[in-house]
Order: sequence, then structure tokens, then C-alpha cells
Amino acid sequence: MKQNGLFTSENKYKQEHIIPCYACDGAFALKPASFMDYAQEIAYLAATSLGFGYDALQEHHTAWVLSRMTMEFINLPKWRDAVELHTWHKGVNGLFFMRDFQMLGETGDILAVATSSWLVINTETRRLVRSDDVLNMIPYTTQCNEHAIEEPSPKITMPKGVEQEHIKDHTVVYSDVDFIGHTNNARYAVWAMDCIPNEVTFSTPVRRLDLNFNRECKQGEVVSINRVREEVDGVLCYYVEGTVEGKQAFIAKITF
Repeated sequence: MKQNGLFTSENKYKQEHIIPCYACDGAFALKPASFMDYAQEIAYLAATSLGFGYDALQEHHTAWVLSRMTMEFINLPKWRDAVELHTWHKGVNGLFFMRDFQMLGETGDILAVATSSWLVINTETRRLVRSDDVLNMIPYTTQCNEHAIEEPSPKITMPKGVEQEHIKDHTVVYSDVDFIGHTNNARYAVWAMDCIPNEVTFSTPVRRLDLNFNRECKQGEVVSINRVREEVDGVLCYYVEGTVEGKQAFIAKITF
């Protein structure tokens, strides 16, 4: 991934990338989890450039954690495509710090958009930090009020009255965990997509992915993963939920 980026006049931070083979699926298209990899890295770089990134928060024993994310894929880029990724922060909405993303093709066409909701935790107590304590680090003048997706990422719930299908138990391993000490957010997208039948993922592109992260998963923990299939008015959705000791760790809604 290309590490250098720059800010535009609209307070957006942008990077150029060439889509690598390892970020693509069997149809040569960018995987949703790979989009999340790009998004989380550019989010950290943009925040760092403005003085409220990982290192700045570490001085106060705090860290950014992703709570919710919604991605809409209009025309997924393919292997070797040149793309430009933009991100910008939109200030605070309740407890959440809002950040949006937009991926553009070579001709400026929109390939994917996303909106995300972040929290700040104390890395020693693992408890939430009040937004007021962080706002002083974030100059209002660095904000951009444009929406990649207008509505904030929603709270997801499993459909009622439908029996969940148990897919697997997954033990959190070395490759799942990031430098904060919990499962990296993109890994939940990997777990969710791995629960979808091959005949779906190989023939139908993902149009939207909603993710809620409700409990951190640490190495060695066992995550019980269930799914529900739903088709309404010709729109196919899969809900995938992961629980640890009966408590929901994450839930995803994948729309094809």
C-alpha cells in the first residue's frame, strides 16, 4: 500500500493505489476486507497528519476503535486498476466520531463509498473515553461536512422469528490480532464473507456491507459464528453474527 498522501482544499486526505493481486477475490475484484484494510490505514494516516492519530492518543493511554462501518460498492475495482482513496472526518455524532471514505477510478468515477463511527477507549482500562476529552485535540477547521453516505452506519439486529444456522467456531489466532491487542476490524469482514456459500460469492458481487463491532475479541478466544439468509423483493442478504461466551462480539449484514 502506498503510504504517502496529501490533503485537498476540501479537507480530504487522499492516496493513490494500484490494486494488488492479494487484495482481490476469485473474480479479480477487490475484496470487502481489503477495502477495509485500505480504509483503516488511510484513517490513521489522515488523523496523524492532523495531530490526533495513534501516537498522539497513546500519550494519553487512549486509542481509536472502530464501532460501526457501512460500505457500498458501486463498481469494485479489479487487479491492477489505479484508484484514488479519499477520507475525511465529519466531527462528532453523539458518542461517535464520524469518518467517511470514497474510492475513485482513473476517470473520477465513484467505485465505493463508506461511512464509519469511531470511539476512543482507555487502553489500560478498556473503557470508553468521553468525547469531550478528545475534541480538544481535533480542530474544527479540519472537518469536512460532505457525506459519502448520508446516514450514519446503522445498528444491525438479526431478523426475528428466523432460526440461525451455526456455521463454525473460530479460535482467534495470531493472524487475526492487531497492535492494539484485539482482532483487527477487517478480520470480521473476512469471517463474515467466509460464511457465505461459494456459489453466491463467486457469481454475485457484494453491494453493501454493514458491520457493528460490539465486543473486542482477543487471541485464544472462541467465537461462535451463526448466519441467517434473507431474501426480500429479490434482494439477497446474509446476516452473520459472532458471539463469545454468549455475548455478541460482532454482527454483519451483507447485501448482494
